[in-house]
Amino acid sequence: MMDWMEEFPAAITVCDRRGKVLAMNRAAGRVFGASGGRRLIGKSLLDCHPGPARALLEAMLVQPRLHTYTIQKGRVKKLIHQSPWYQRGRFAGYVELSLVLPRKLPHHVRSAVSSARGPRRGS
Repeated sequence: MMDWMEEFPAAITVCDRRGKVLAMNRAAGRVFGASGGRRLIGKSLLDCHPGPARALLEAMLVQPRLHTYTIQKGRVKKLIHQSPWYQRGRFAGYVELSLVLPRKLPHHVRSAVSSARGPRRGS
């Protein structure tokens, strides 16, 4: 794992195309601590997901696609983003980012013209 990922403030979990956990950063180890934390590396994610969640993951492993949603536990709201990753153009697995969202999350609508030119200072 790259050094910057270890201390990144969001949980990062990476699995292979069969759902085996390849890597977890420190935050992911904490998030999944009750399920084994980093001891999950080398284990199947399918074993960690019951019922409908398992069926969804099985389908995503067969037909790779983005899966993004929010969850809330108590007062903590998170954005979960699961994206396929590729190696030499072939599906290799998923990267999951789990980010705690601030209570008040600003939403900005930008014009297509400004976004086509790339990021602006202060945006």
